[in-house]
Amino acid sequence: MKAAVFYGKKDLRIEDIPMPAPRAGEVLVKVRACGICGTDVHIFNGDEGAAKTPAGTALGHEFAGEVVGVGEGVTRAAVGDRVCVDPNKLCGNCDYCLGGIGHYCEHMTGIGTTVNGGFEEYVSVPESQVYRVPDNVTYGQAAMTEPVSCCLHGIDLCGIKPGQTVAVIGCGMIGLLMLQLARLSGAAKLIAVEPVAVKREQALKLGADLVLDPAELSSVTLPRIDCVIECVGRVETMKTAVSIAGNCSTVMLFGLTAPSDTMEIRPFDLFKREITIKASFINPYTFGRALALIGSGKLDVSSMVAYREPLSELPAILADPARRREGKVIIECDR
Repeated sequence: MKAAVFYGKKDLRIEDIPMPAPRAGEVLVKVRACGICGTDVHIFNGDEGAAKTPAGTALGHEFAGEVVGVGEGVTRAAVGDRVCVDPNKLCGNCDYCLGGIGHYCEHMTGIGTTVNGGFEEYVSVPESQVYRVPDNVTYGQAAMTEPVSCCLHGIDLCGIKPGQTVAVIGCGMIGLLMLQLARLSGAAKLIAVEPVAVKREQALKLGADLVLDPAELSSVTLPRIDCVIECVGRVETMKTAVSIAGNCSTVMLFGLTAPSDTMEIRPFDLFKREITIKASFINPYTFGRALALIGSGKLDVSSMVAYREPLSELPAILADPARRREGKVIIECDR
């Protein structure tokens, strides 16, 4: 079968590798759709994502497909099921798992980061990680469950209260999801900050009340903002997030920077404005909620998808920021 195998910095090869066979407790999934994530870009560029990726690993952790085989003892899935996969397998026995913060599991398996994932035609995964996809949800939509689950964890940490004002910086796929989740959390006013006009227009369609080019921030009077969610992953936009936050507000630094990036903060400024700065790590216990939201139709996960490409195009897309800048890219591994 075909797979996109990572060997090192900017070295991702489409190769023929043996098709896996499901072992006891595993299901074999024919991958129909797998999203390109910012973490995949970081790994491709030689940076560490949520975990270090060994050379020889097939990437891809945002995926959905059809169950085509089951191992001994499997009860949660059957051949023919349409499923999406939570890529983070917890051990369940370490102090973090037993303490209710399993996303810091000492023995976590990352499907698509530490072991083979969804950028291949078939992948065998533990049955505990598969979720049945509702009939009204496409494979492309189901592949968005993982990023939505990560966003849900971040939104939970923001503690948004009904009636508050929320600003989202960056209106790529993650920012547009956060915008919608903030509205669903009860935000009365949503502000979107984005330099690309087309993305500002999309933010308006998805519920933003005010859209601004970052260049306009110094010339407008903003309302008091209760929560700012940074979805770019750049130090300068994180500084902007802190600067526009209101008194007694929360700043969520959700975007992923390079590991070596540093940021200067004035503690006195945080003291004077009583600002809480938070970050969010992966998707603990939110995958089922994410899929339920997608299935309900209350969360748009399709309009931010720019295009769909075959697996053969993946290395070129990861190497070309311009192609990714247009929006979310879904790889259809069965093409």
